[in-house]
Amino acid sequence: MAATRPVVKEKGDTFTYEGKNRTNNQSVRGDVVARNEKEARDKLMRRGIQVISIVKVKKTRAKKITSGDVTVFSRQLATMMKSGLPLLQAFDIVAKGHSNPSMTELLLDIRSDIEQGSSMSKAFAKHPKYFDDLFVNLVQAGEAGGVLEDLLDKLATYKEKTESIKKKVKSALTYPTMVVVVAVALIVVMMVFVLPSFKSVYEGMGAKLPALTQTLMNISDFFVAHWFLLLVVVGGTVFGLIQWHKRSPELQKRVDGWLLKAPIFGDIVTKAAIARWGRTTATLFTAGVPLVEALESVAGASGNIIYEEATHKIRKQVAQGTSLTAAMHASQLFPNMFMQMASIGEEAGSLDDMLNKASAYYEEEVDTAVANISSLMEPIIMVVLGGIVGVILVALYLPLFNLGNVVA
Repeated sequence: MAATRPVVKEKGDTFTYEGKNRTNNQSVRGDVVARNEKEARDKLMRRGIQVISIVKVKKTRAKKITSGDVTVFSRQLATMMKSGLPLLQAFDIVAKGHSNPSMTELLLDIRSDIEQGSSMSKAFAKHPKYFDDLFVNLVQAGEAGGVLEDLLDKLATYKEKTESIKKKVKSALTYPTMVVVVAVALIVVMMVFVLPSFKSVYEGMGAKLPALTQTLMNISDFFVAHWFLLLVVVGGTVFGLIQWHKRSPELQKRVDGWLLKAPIFGDIVTKAAIARWGRTTATLFTAGVPLVEALESVAGASGNIIYEEATHKIRKQVAQGTSLTAAMHASQLFPNMFMQMASIGEEAGSLDDMLNKASAYYEEEVDTAVANISSLMEPIIMVVLGGIVGVILVALYLPLFNLGNVVA
């Protein structure tokens, strides 16, 4: 058996052309990769194509592939497959129509693998950074059962739901974080630029400064003298914490556990994790994946290490014959309503349907909680920012008031 030759990517620019096939005189159009227009025309001539027009495709800046890009691709592919388009043609249309050049390149690589005889699930599995085990398992189940179009549609719906809930949780956490950053920046600006101006005025007066003002002036002097050192320390600390979090499972577990218990935001994170857990389990179970195997993928897609570890324990108990509801109850991570709906689904043989309904309920709860937090945080943040600025202004003008009293 001859060894398969590796596919070598052509280097150069992409040219879009229109022309006529000299063999049958039919109009043709397409793309060709070449280093320049002359080389592109020569390639087309060797293919028996008379070029009518040829245009160089402008290169756009490559961007990072996000989970949102994968979600959009999933929906577009599902829609085209359900409309009856052949798989390769659907891939071609979605890839070339994508706004992210990096995603286009990725999809064309996958299309190339499929064209050479690879199954779609194996082609996706070559890119685990973008297509996780859950994605691959659902596609594989669709190929095996001959229901690829239906499962792609379910997969697209699942991706849209999980992406939506992730964005809502991020928006709930981002707002206060950004306000804190703005508050810190405001304090730094006042310490570095505003207070030194007032200091020169107060030194000209020769009066003794109040304790509050003197304290702020000392802090300002420290900021002005050591701003570069502070920048390095703060930047290094943030970078170090990020890297430590990436490489330390123990720290990740502590952070995830803290997020679940955090005041105000913990409830949102918990409900989002439960909704994602239920939606993932239901989607895999609908695809015909056995529950024990489905839970393996659910653990990796849970988005929280606490729920990931609990899911592994649930999987072991289910494999030993324990019911899903009993195993969930033992983890003490799921609310009673969620477990009751799962129990009804187990008894009625409609576990996927009940988990989907429970997940939809908790997704709505997340929506409501995010809206409530946004309205609640605004006045609190205004009071905090106003208090910080107020203290600094009082400290700045206090010497002037004292000087007025002395003169009087």
